[in-house]
Amino acid sequence: MVWTRLKRNRAAMAGGVVFAMVLVLAVGGIFACVGTFNLQTNDVRISPDGAHWCGTDDLGRDILARILYGAHLTLGTGLAIVLLAGLAGVPLGLAAAYAGGWFDNLSMRIMDMILAFPSILLALAIVAALGFNLTNIVFAIGLVYMPKFARVTRSAAQVEKSLDYVRAAEALGCGKARILFRHLLPNCIAPVIVMCTLSLATAILEAAALSFLGLGAQPPLPEWGRMLNDGRHIFQTHPHVMVFPGLALALTVLSINLLGDGLRDAFDTRMAQ
Repeated sequence: MVWTRLKRNRAAMAGGVVFAMVLVLAVGGIFACVGTFNLQTNDVRISPDGAHWCGTDDLGRDILARILYGAHLTLGTGLAIVLLAGLAGVPLGLAAAYAGGWFDNLSMRIMDMILAFPSILLALAIVAALGFNLTNIVFAIGLVYMPKFARVTRSAAQVEKSLDYVRAAEALGCGKARILFRHLLPNCIAPVIVMCTLSLATAILEAAALSFLGLGAQPPLPEWGRMLNDGRHIFQTHPHVMVFPGLALALTVLSINLLGDGLRDAFDTRMAQ
């Protein structure tokens, strides 16, 4: 049913196809461009031509090769952020909804405290304290995104925990962990999947923003945010150095958002009616 509704959404399918192509190029770029992404030549700041489809940067490096190789850094960072936030936030949301009482109140107030700070500023402070690299970006933004997953999961689990199948599992003597992960989680997974998809887009943008500020991937790694930073000082005279990494970032985020919106509508039973 979900797949049938998703197929009817042309924008979502287009986004899914584009995102799948980006994933394939990201994996292929690891092997195809590993020896060329940092190859410096005398062809400095060449505009796009037959030899260099996206031109070269101020060190004579091929921009297309750097975009393809950097794709796995950008996408991998976003996926790692979502994975970390989900692994921390989903169990917390399930436990808070099922336990209730003081544990629910305490955990949600802590989540509220984290959400009270602008996400990019909080991530910026954490990265500045821990050090400038992609691993710390994953930890910082993952921590900032954890409350979103916890709240979405908690809201879904609060509806499910009062249903008969949960009462039946309790009557059969099932342990709390089994009830949470065997019974509650599968029935709360739809909003979590949508949250994962939509959070991936914003995570990629925020990670790129931190890399643009010089807090993420360090040279010569061609993370897309870092590539934007490398080309900003010559943008007026050689705009292609920034335009092509920016287009890659924008197209990837747009495709993920289209797919996420389609998944949200596909999982919504009211849309089917």
